[in-house]
Amino acid sequence: MSALLLNERALHVAEGMIDEAATLRIVVHRTTAGARVLDCGIQTEGGIQAGVAIARVCMSNLGDVALVPGDVDGMPCPQLQVVTDDPARACMASQYAGWQIKVGKFFAMGSGPMRAAYGKEELFAHVSGKELAPVAVGVLETRKLPDDAVVAYLCEKLNLTATQLVLLVAPTASQAGTLQVVARSVEMAMHKLHELKFDLAKVVSGYGVAPLPPVAKDDLAAMGRVNDAIIYGGRVVLWVRADDEEIAAFGRKVPSTNSSSHGALFRELFERSGGDFYKMDASLFSPAQVTFVNTRSGLTQVFGKPEMDAVRRSFYE
Repeated sequence: MSALLLNERALHVAEGMIDEAATLRIVVHRTTAGARVLDCGIQTEGGIQAGVAIARVCMSNLGDVALVPGDVDGMPCPQLQVVTDDPARACMASQYAGWQIKVGKFFAMGSGPMRAAYGKEELFAHVSGKELAPVAVGVLETRKLPDDAVVAYLCEKLNLTATQLVLLVAPTASQAGTLQVVARSVEMAMHKLHELKFDLAKVVSGYGVAPLPPVAKDDLAAMGRVNDAIIYGGRVVLWVRADDEEIAAFGRKVPSTNSSSHGALFRELFERSGGDFYKMDASLFSPAQVTFVNTRSGLTQVFGKPEMDAVRRSFYE
C-alpha cells in the first residue's frame, strides 16, 4: 500500500483541480479563516471532468473513474465506470457519505477522507483507514457553500486549523454532483456487505458501472435519478478471497432485488417516507447486480439483474 495517507492522496487531486479551475468550470474560495472551498456547481457551472475529479477525491485517489459508452433502452447514455484494488479503504473509509454535517440551517452529506481523519463513525471499528492526518479533504453534497461556522465546526471535530482544510462542494442537480454520486456503485455493494456482516477484508478488488443520468431540474429529482441509476442499472464485480459457500450465502442477499420496495422509483419511495432516508427499506440501497469472482477457487457467482425499464422511466419520463 502507498505510504501516503488517504487525505494526502486526496489533496494531490484537489490541488490539481485548483490549478485547472477554469478548465473544470469551478471556483476556488478562501474562507475568512483560510479554508479552501472548491465550488463545483453552486455559484458556478462545474462540469463532467470536475465530477470525475470529485469522485477520485472521494476515493482518496485509490480508484480510476471513467465514462464509457452505453445506452438506456436505445437512448445514448454514458456509463460511469469505477475500478479499485483497495475497495475497503477507497469506498468505505473514504467515499461513503457517512458524516451528516449539521450546523445551524446548513446540512450536507459529508464524504471523502476527512471522515477517516474524524474517525468517530461506528464503521471504523470494522474497517481500516482511520488516520491522524496533517490535512483533511472532504466532499459536501449540498446546495449551500459552507460558511465560517461550518468550517469552525469541522476544524473542531478534526482538530485541525482552517488552513489545513479543503472542501469540495456540489449539489446533486449539477453535472459534477450527479456524476460523483453515480460513481458509488462499488461503494454501495461494499456497504451492503458490511451491513450483512461480511468481512470486507476478503474483498480485494472492485469494478462497477452504472448509467449516468441527465442532470435533473432540482435536487429532489436528481436524488431520484442518481439512486435509480445504481439500484436498477448498477452492475458490480467484486474479486474476493472466501469460500464458495460463504459467497453464495452472502451474495444472494446483496442486490437491490432483495428489497420489498424494489420496482418503485426512488423518488416515489423517498416521498412516501416523508423525505426521511432512515424510514426507507435499507436493503434497497445496493446495485442491481453483483458478481463475485472467487480468487481462490476460480468460481464466478452472479446475483440480481439490471432493470433498465425502471432506469428509462427514472431518466426520461
